[in-house]
Amino acid sequence: MFQAYGQEMIYERHRHRYEFNNIYRDRFLEAGLEISGTSPDERLVEAVEVTKNGFHVGVQYHPEFKSRPNKAHPLFREFVKAALKLK
Repeated sequence: MFQAYGQEMIYERHRHRYEFNNIYRDRFLEAGLEISGTSPDERLVEAVEVTKNGFHVGVQYHPEFKSRPNKAHPLFREFVKAALKLK
């Protein structure tokens, strides 16, 4: 995620009713899931990724709200870059 945004702290628009179940947080971490974004109090997981096998990112927010035809959202830009590497 840092590679996409180039900074530690980001702010994204989101509206959802789903949450990452923190009961399973340690299990996911042990299995290789990286928690790369949380709420400011770190109680809510907002972004996850698996980097060992390419580009696997999951987010609770809506990157499509900030993306434009001539200015792609950083996550979409990185996704396309990763796809082109596999071509």
